[in-house]
Amino acid sequence: MDQSVSEQFSVTARAAGRIKTILQTEPPGAMLRVSVSGGGCSGFQYGFEVETESASDDLRIDQDGAVVLVDPDSLPFVAGATLDFVDDLIGQSFRVVNPNATASCGCGTSFSIL
Repeated sequence: MDQSVSEQFSVTARAAGRIKTILQTEPPGAMLRVSVSGGGCSGFQYGFEVETESASDDLRIDQDGAVVLVDPDSLPFVAGATLDFVDDLIGQSFRVVNPNATASCGCGTSFSIL
């Protein structure tokens, strides 16, 4: 891939801090996988899973001691996006700020691309 990791997908310090907290209860070497699949109320949805192994073609982002993986099939859907963690009146959640999304649902986990 010819783009830098930060142009492909980035992780905020806030998200990295929350990931580290979550992964403290997981086996050593655990990482957070961000994926995109068909479904959700807007056509595509983000998925978040804890994994202990990465594939050789995963994008791996090391941010402030947290490791985030993105598979090559999901990467085109999140190119240029940022993973953030928000704590607001409606709750705490990971939020993908995605410049490719033309619409999204209220929950922030489903989006569409034209």
